[in-house]
Amino acid sequence: MATKVHMEALSPTMEEGRLISWLKKEGDQVNEGDVLAEIETDKATMELVARGSGVLRKHLLAEGASVAVGTVIGVIAGADEDISGIAGDGAAAAPAQAEAPKEAARVPKEAAQAQTPEPEAKTAGVSTATQAAPPPAPAPAPTNGGGRVKASPLARKLAAEAGLELRSVQGSGPGGRITKRDIEAAATQPAAATQPAAPAGRAPMRGAGGPDYEDIPLTQMRKTIAKRLVTSIGPVPTFYLTIEVDMTHLQGARERINARLEAQGVKVSINDFIIKAVAAALRRHPEVNAQWTDTAIRRFNRVHVGVAVAVEDGLITPVVRDADELGVAEISQQVRDMAKRARERKLQPEEYTGATFSISNLGMFGIDEFTAIINPPEAGIIAIGKVEDKVVVNFGEMVAQPRMRMTMSCDHRVIDGATGAKYLQTLRQYLEEPTMMLV
Repeated sequence: MATKVHMEALSPTMEEGRLISWLKKEGDQVNEGDVLAEIETDKATMELVARGSGVLRKHLLAEGASVAVGTVIGVIAGADEDISGIAGDGAAAAPAQAEAPKEAARVPKEAAQAQTPEPEAKTAGVSTATQAAPPPAPAPAPTNGGGRVKASPLARKLAAEAGLELRSVQGSGPGGRITKRDIEAAATQPAAATQPAAPAGRAPMRGAGGPDYEDIPLTQMRKTIAKRLVTSIGPVPTFYLTIEVDMTHLQGARERINARLEAQGVKVSINDFIIKAVAAALRRHPEVNAQWTDTAIRRFNRVHVGVAVAVEDGLITPVVRDADELGVAEISQQVRDMAKRARERKLQPEEYTGATFSISNLGMFGIDEFTAIINPPEAGIIAIGKVEDKVVVNFGEMVAQPRMRMTMSCDHRVIDGATGAKYLQTLRQYLEEPTMMLV
């Protein structure tokens, strides 16, 4: 009996999926549980497995195309089984035909310019014969024996977006596997070979006759970010509370801890202390560690802190679970590991869902102060600015102190002004005197 291959919901918030690549060709024998394709979800690149055994008779979705969850994208059946009733349905094929050419035709502007012949060099005292010869073409990329090039899912995605043919890229990974770094190098090499460097402080000028703009197709992550933010800032009645914190003692505590952990190769950051302090303050103020459910206010008995991490297509929020019970060194190791895998799109759904509160830190980008948008259904998020020395009056004297500004966005349905203010008082106390977190 024929088995329909559906676009499955591979993450809790996934509404649409983009087919990165088919790992099984039409005519291949497949068994239940075999990996059929790589799918880009709203958060990561996941594997789609077969729900039946037989022959993969038909692809109904082209690589690079996107369809809604539940759409039939392929058919598994017996070798001689009649599948015309399924394969003849053009509902899934239409999006593939419409989107695939656009994806294939999308070539970065730099690559298009690199294909345009440059005028003959006329530099005084230098003939064209003395200029460097073009680099040799890379060796063909290795395959897995079945004709498919060895490449990571992220590398395949980046190659498709850059209009690169994987077989023309030399892989540097194990066994010649193509990695993200190889794609980035290949994407910039043609432009570097033919494009003169722009003067410092100036953006490269548009080539004569070139397009005035370029439309970048939306990724699944960017689509989901747009949908979720629309449901936040409008429907959620939000207000903001800002405090400034003296970071003198925390910086000293960080230096002492790092000195002791240096031999173990562990180094904690200011952000790790902030996560710990935010979690400890939530334990003291459970009314903030809550969500609005329309029928009730749900207060959580565990503290799971979401930490916004910038990735190529937007941002993702890995979750530090039971953060109030962890030490800063444990938090540091978890955050670094999850942030690395988030950028590689390797996080599992349970690692980026279930936060009860979130933080967003842009201090490392030189931002003094900002407001963050609440991630529903959470009731709050804290925006962290940079630490900088400021002159303040301390006991009647002008002194310089390392100061940091923090702004809390609050869902007024859950958190009142006084409630949020009390929480921030506790948070400031923990940051200004870290030992208070142990009391």
